[in-house]
Amino acid sequence: MRGGGGVDGAIHAAGGPSVLEDCVRRFPHGLPTGQAGWTTAGDLPARWVIHVVGPNHAAGQRDRSLLVSCYANALRVADELGARTVAFPLVSAGVYAWPFDDAVAAAVDTLRRTPSEVERAVLVGYDARAHAALRSALDGRL
Repeated sequence: MRGGGGVDGAIHAAGGPSVLEDCVRRFPHGLPTGQAGWTTAGDLPARWVIHVVGPNHAAGQRDRSLLVSCYANALRVADELGARTVAFPLVSAGVYAWPFDDAVAAAVDTLRRTPSEVERAVLVGYDARAHAALRSALDGRL
């Protein structure tokens, strides 16, 4: 949430300083793992950024329910905001080293099974491998 690396860094770089300013103002101590909160989108072509804190598998956070709760809580926040379209990266699948196939399954399964008013959830693969795995999971081949 502070503009580190990976997707978080990309969001802050593209959104500009107002995203970080809003993060610090709204969540001065961050968010607990598995939780979600929103900020301005700054210069991004969106109304909001819904931030989640994924579990760091590499650091020993191996409770899958924390990963699942990232997606479910993001949908809850989207519903509170009245958002109808949400884009999701694969949470924890990068530097946090969540096992890749399980990260894909958790994303697809949770978004399919969580009741929400969101009409369109887009899963964004960060490279060709992630895109192919997401496509396979969405087509039921995983």
